[in-house]
Amino acid sequence: MASLDTALDDAPLSRFHTRAIVTAGMGFFTDAYDLFIIGTATTLIAKQWNLTSSETGLVNSITLISAFIGAFFFGRIADVVGRKKVYGLEAGLMVFGAVASAFAPDLITLLIFRFILGIGVGGDYPMSAVLMSEFSNRKNRGKLVGLVFSMQALGTVSGYIAGLALLGAGVPNDITWRLLLGLGALPAAAVIIQRRRMPESPRYLARVEGRSQEAAAAVRTFSDGAVTAEAAPDGRGRRLSLWAFLSNRRYLTILLGTAGSWFLFDYAYYGNSVSAPLIVSSVLGSAASKDLIHVLALQLIVFTVAAVPGYFLAAYTMDRIGHRRLQLIGFPLMGLAFLLIGVIPGITTAIVPFLILFGMSYFFAEFGPNTTTFVLPGEVFPTSARTTGHGLSAGFAKVGAFIGVYVFPIIKSDFGVNGALRLSALFALIGFLLTLLIPEAAGRSLDEISPEDVVDSAEQIVAGGDPGRLDQRQGARATS
Repeated sequence: MASLDTALDDAPLSRFHTRAIVTAGMGFFTDAYDLFIIGTATTLIAKQWNLTSSETGLVNSITLISAFIGAFFFGRIADVVGRKKVYGLEAGLMVFGAVASAFAPDLITLLIFRFILGIGVGGDYPMSAVLMSEFSNRKNRGKLVGLVFSMQALGTVSGYIAGLALLGAGVPNDITWRLLLGLGALPAAAVIIQRRRMPESPRYLARVEGRSQEAAAAVRTFSDGAVTAEAAPDGRGRRLSLWAFLSNRRYLTILLGTAGSWFLFDYAYYGNSVSAPLIVSSVLGSAASKDLIHVLALQLIVFTVAAVPGYFLAAYTMDRIGHRRLQLIGFPLMGLAFLLIGVIPGITTAIVPFLILFGMSYFFAEFGPNTTTFVLPGEVFPTSARTTGHGLSAGFAKVGAFIGVYVFPIIKSDFGVNGALRLSALFALIGFLLTLLIPEAAGRSLDEISPEDVVDSAEQIVAGGDPGRLDQRQGARATS
């Protein structure tokens, strides 16, 4: 019988993989809905509450900055106490934040509840990515984690459809934006119980806590017997302290690649996506831009035609193309689309050519860095620091998204759509260069990508299941 890691790496696709995709993916459906519907909601809120452009930008972006807190907090805690103990808690925060935001009586209250929502959204990134990665096999890991992320496409489309349905039905604007925000609670609520029932990651149990027999039993039960592994004797687990992780040159270099490239991508992507109503309105002209239904319909068409295929094509091809290689392909092509919009004279006044290039930027964002920046951090760090590394990467990415969403209207006002997209093209180039710091993960086992014992010195290993007890070698050296 194969060892636990070998059994997981070589396991055929089965029903338990599908169950894990749905359980994790519904969180990303909610994340996308909550993050991208706010651009439509604030168009209505700004009119009702007479918000300034700065206040509107803050409502649009407050969830993104709190997502940094959620990503780092949940990511680190999941490496310390285990994935299962915190999985589902972040979905609870999303439910509360969405419902409370729908009943917000004023700007300050809305900002507080959107901030809480963002903590849940941020926490969902490392939890869902790493759990799916650790349950995946070696051959299909990119596809399985990519399919979790692809639920973002469905969440975004659902947001556009909800907006069109409510506005088209003549629902008053002050009710429409509240319904749009509140509906975000439904998909997250649907999976809270299922998430709490998921077993602990078998790789975490065996590698970090040293409970190999429990890990083998958990994977056998969760897979309905499809995956069986040799129940090795329990031993001493291995933990990497936060300081050891951040001071390890190899991990820090990889973190610069994952967090840096994701930061730059999210600046460009969220700035353009959340501000898409502004972009589309400026192209349509003042008359058409006043019709929010017209603007939403055009956004839905562009996103559905250009972006949605990119998500699923990335998921189904990245294991053959290469996870890092796909990111290296997507960054320059996305940047080229931004650059062409920025330098071709009169392009923003020609609707069809503009929409073709804008759609091209969407496609190569999804068929490239939007998907791979989510997948790679869940593969390239050791088990004992995997959610920490992913959480830091996702957290810094959301800081980039916050900056992009907040400053995009300002840059557009000062330099036009052309100037804003030229800057996005520059960031895409830098993102391409930072991607070179990340190892290729496709077709390799998690242990091969990032061995558990790659550290600078013995002091960086924390022993067993107790995060506060250092390896005996450290104690011996400290007293010498």
